[in-house]
Amino acid sequence: MQKGYKGYVSIVLHSHMPFIRHPEIADSLEERWLFEAMSECYIPLIQVYDGLIRDNINFKITMSITPPLMCMLQDKYLNERYIEYLDKSIELTEKELVRTKEDKELNELAKFYNDRFNNLLKTYKEYDCNLMNAFKKFDKLGYLEVITCSATHALLPLISINPEAVKAQLATGVQSYIDTMGHSPKGIWLPECAYTYSLDAILKEVDIKYFIAESKALLYADPKPLYGTAAPIATPNGICAFGRDMDSSYQVWSDFIGYPGDENYREFYRDIGFELPMEYIKPYINPMGIRLDTGIKYYRITGKTENKQYYNRKRAIEKTKEHAAHFARCRQDQISGLSEHMEVPPMITCPYDTELFGHWWFEGPDFIDAFIRESSKDGYCYGFTTPSEYLINNSKVQCCSPNPSSWGKIVIIQYG
Repeated sequence: MQKGYKGYVSIVLHSHMPFIRHPEIADSLEERWLFEAMSECYIPLIQVYDGLIRDNINFKITMSITPPLMCMLQDKYLNERYIEYLDKSIELTEKELVRTKEDKELNELAKFYNDRFNNLLKTYKEYDCNLMNAFKKFDKLGYLEVITCSATHALLPLISINPEAVKAQLATGVQSYIDTMGHSPKGIWLPECAYTYSLDAILKEVDIKYFIAESKALLYADPKPLYGTAAPIATPNGICAFGRDMDSSYQVWSDFIGYPGDENYREFYRDIGFELPMEYIKPYINPMGIRLDTGIKYYRITGKTENKQYYNRKRAIEKTKEHAAHFARCRQDQISGLSEHMEVPPMITCPYDTELFGHWWFEGPDFIDAFIRESSKDGYCYGFTTPSEYLINNSKVQCCSPNPSSWGKIVIIQYG
């Protein structure tokens, strides 16, 4: 942690996919979900991290990777199937270069996707077709703090009637992490950020130091925390809870005011897998003729209209920079105001699902890249940190009992 800042921002990304492995099926829909996440989220984020390191830009990100996902990312069979998936995607983009040659704007987009899939394959091979090699590297270098989750992403309060089941979930999650990462996890992402009182003692038993919590866990804790979600609290057993900051969440998650809804960003629901003639697209979708996403989408959100306009990649990237600068200014104002009334540096915890960045919000990894680069410029009063690093440098933590809670969709009601 770099000292001298008024406060800190902690980006926390939660990465999870249900366990799937179907060698008995030629083209499994569930395996495609994993491959889409790898292509749209995990590899693009790895490329962002590598780019920041290459440009000597200091950053800190916390990233939970669940035991099922860790297992799948290291599975030789699934990795071989992913290579096949990328090869087919590249083949399709090459056909698209030919099909769209009479439409200059569309052909430029086809070229973009051809380059994109080839770069995904290149990065994948650079890490020996095992993405955990990348995440372990970033963790070892200190840029990434990888944390764990429960064994099967079970909603722990729902099974708390059986404490042994909860303990098995947490202990297995910790051991799975150790087996892969080679050291013990400092923190945990509780599935759905769901917390209840009985988890406190079990988290201590498995030697977890902190967890990520929904804002209500802190805002309604007993006694009421002095600083709301702007600083961690410690449970009766000494486990620290970091609460979700709602201001930064609204800006990314909200359907109404969130950045991902900008009309210049890529439209998620227009994919050539559903739009091109069956005889053309059939080799690249399910063998039974079930239309699927191919990852090739030529339109932008445009607005609330069916008449979508072509996606403009250059304009979309310009927008990510604008939104990243706005997000940075908001964190600057937020931390400047909080620091005047706090005895410890404010800690703005920004937890998101990893799959938001790249899958639902195609430009999400570019936004993270732009935000970190913007924040590295002179004049900003905050730095980046991880929860464990913050605790090392700020050991004064208020003891409270977090309120049982879980996270959910942010709803904004507009009147008038």
